[in-house]
Amino acid sequence: MYFPYVRGRQYELLALKELVISRRLSRNIVPILEPVKLSSTLSKTMESFVKDNRKLCVICNPTVGSFNSDMRDEEKDSNQKRFLELLLSDKIIKSHIMKKNSSTNLSAWEKKHNIKKSDWYVINTNRDFLPVYTELFDQNSPKMVFIPDESAFRRTIKRKRSLLEDRFNKCERNSDYSKNVDEFFSDDHLCYEDDGFDGFSDYSVIGEAYLESGFAPYAVAIHIVYFDKDNALRIHHFVSDSNYDIQNPAGKFYEAVTKLANWVAQNNIIPTSSLQIFLDHHKNQTYPGLGSVKKLSLMHHLELIGMYLDEVN
Repeated sequence: MYFPYVRGRQYELLALKELVISRRLSRNIVPILEPVKLSSTLSKTMESFVKDNRKLCVICNPTVGSFNSDMRDEEKDSNQKRFLELLLSDKIIKSHIMKKNSSTNLSAWEKKHNIKKSDWYVINTNRDFLPVYTELFDQNSPKMVFIPDESAFRRTIKRKRSLLEDRFNKCERNSDYSKNVDEFFSDDHLCYEDDGFDGFSDYSVIGEAYLESGFAPYAVAIHIVYFDKDNALRIHHFVSDSNYDIQNPAGKFYEAVTKLANWVAQNNIIPTSSLQIFLDHHKNQTYPGLGSVKKLSLMHHLELIGMYLDEVN
């Protein structure tokens, strides 16, 4: 089982929603969503999963973005009400990031909503909170625990555990991806069971680092994962050439997507539906916007992993 960890930025929410609505998200994939902003898109994305009888993990104590303050803003009462209604659906798996106050937080949820500790998915990637976890779940384990591939976590958490690692080698600037255009990405899908895990999780082609706001890039980069001959995942970076200023992002996109189209043709790559949209943009010389570039790259990754899991399971 694959649990991609995504933040609730607009393009990530739209990626999930579009995959569910189009029935292109494998049932072997259960996304973990960390909300960053209370928005109608967040609720609509959750609603798409509930309507399609699909499971979605939603983190109830996010650590980034404005979500927590949004939930206290009385002017957003209608959004708050709809979010909470959807959150309490049995299709939404309540998820929690381990913190110092986790015991108090989870006890409050149990008292108010009758959600027991054993009902939660828990993200525990901070070694300092391992003692808190051990004390909190000394009798009953949560449904699933997401941990890094480190010995201290493996020794402490031996049941119902899933691997969580950042496999995306993020560069400071988009133009830097041109220094290493093709690299190994992950073989977690091949090894997680042998390593004693019940599932695997990563931050897809976005990476764990979270930036509050974007900026106009000098270069456009498209990140596409693919399987090598041994079924390990590699990632290819397609980077624009005219990276001297922030002007003409459409032209930069066309430079990058032309490289992508040539690579697909030369390597006989069978495109996912999302990758085909990139090829259509190249053919029609259209520019979808930088947000859509990220959205389509994420969708392609999820589609590709889903196709693999559907075949082997």
